[in-house]
Amino acid sequence: MGTVKDNHISVCHVVALPYPGRGHINPMMNLCKLLSSKKPDNTLLITFVVTEEWHGFIGSDPKPDNIRFATLPNAIPSELVRAKDFPGFVEAVSTKLEAPFEQLVDRLEPPVSAIVADPYVVWAVRVGNRRNIPVAAVWPMSASVFSFLHHFELLKQNGHFPLDVAERGDEIVDYIPGLGTTSIADLPTIFSADGQKVLGRAIEAVSGVADKAQYLLSTSVYELEPQVFDTLKAKFAFPVYPIGPSIPHLELSESPPTDHNDLNNWLDSQPKHSVLYISLGSFLSVSKSQMDEIVAGVRISGVRFLWVARGDASKLKDGVGDKGLVVPWCDQLRVLCHDSIGGFWSHCGWNSTLEAVYAGLPVLTCPIFWDQVPDSKQIVEDWKIGYRVLKKKVGAAEHEHLVTREEIAELVQRFMDLESKEGKEMRKRAKQLQETCHGAIAKGGSSDKNLDAFIEDISRGHHH
Repeated sequence: MGTVKDNHISVCHVVALPYPGRGHINPMMNLCKLLSSKKPDNTLLITFVVTEEWHGFIGSDPKPDNIRFATLPNAIPSELVRAKDFPGFVEAVSTKLEAPFEQLVDRLEPPVSAIVADPYVVWAVRVGNRRNIPVAAVWPMSASVFSFLHHFELLKQNGHFPLDVAERGDEIVDYIPGLGTTSIADLPTIFSADGQKVLGRAIEAVSGVADKAQYLLSTSVYELEPQVFDTLKAKFAFPVYPIGPSIPHLELSESPPTDHNDLNNWLDSQPKHSVLYISLGSFLSVSKSQMDEIVAGVRISGVRFLWVARGDASKLKDGVGDKGLVVPWCDQLRVLCHDSIGGFWSHCGWNSTLEAVYAGLPVLTCPIFWDQVPDSKQIVEDWKIGYRVLKKKVGAAEHEHLVTREEIAELVQRFMDLESKEGKEMRKRAKQLQETCHGAIAKGGSSDKNLDAFIEDISRGHHH
């Protein structure tokens, strides 16, 4: 590719294939916009492949001219019900979409130069290898979780899988390359029944990258997890490119908020760093009894807060008092970067974790499932920019140890205290991480250079 033929520069055609879930589609689109921004001329074309249902959700969102959509039939359960049978959904994605995708790739013009795929779409590497098209796997979680899954056999060899976390959650794992020490309870939730159903596919995803991919792209930032990246780079023969954070930071610089809506007006009227931003994710949640304690605890803490709550949000509005605002949705990254926000209460999905770091905020961590648990550990123990809300609870939610409203009120007050020595040090560390993160995406930073190198590789049609 990239050679002159009949005076036409040949087009580098990238097919982007995200896993069909919000937490995967958004970072993949952010990555595509970054690629597009690097090559605004007509030498790069990106075809973004989603199901017809997802095209209905996002097809009219603004995007650069050189990104276009192509669709696959709705052969998997709807997004609206996927939480009801998550393992069934994972199974359908793994089996039902491969043939339609392969047919699509064969039809696309110009010929496809590279496939950029989420490894959880486990068959993407197979299709690329059959068609002799290089595949770049975009890992949508932390590099630490990738390394953990890649070295999963070590858990078995050390007698740490399977086991009863309730009894042995405090035991230490210190033999996974690049990971330092972690307690069993801070590993992804592989010991629960639901976790084990997802585990098989996750390990398949990671081994597919290791055995068959031509590149590994990471949505993380080299400086956030340097030991892990050094380990992976030494281990793999193909390039490992951290190009994160894959969050919509381009939009922040391009378009200042024009709408003076109620939310912006409310934020503008709050004191600096005084508002706790609370978002407990779009997918899974805590038990109702725990949620009641959280609502009451936040209210009696007296701290100002902005709570993003879907679905049952209306119930919240009655209980929040006059210090808080409850909204069904907001432009999360833009809000997190607003001066009045002083902290983030989060389930610690990887996208939210990256947004917290980008915005320079400390985090109250409340992980529920899968990679949220190790993300929380990185925030609290490795980066030291947050506190845990729930005691290291292990096992199923039914017999979880309730954190009382009084405990929550006390924790929220301590977390949002800007004057305490502890609070000041935590915020200083959060600001340092923010500077590191902004440095990585600035011209010549680690992520910026990796992105350039990747584009160069695929434009030249390299097979490593």
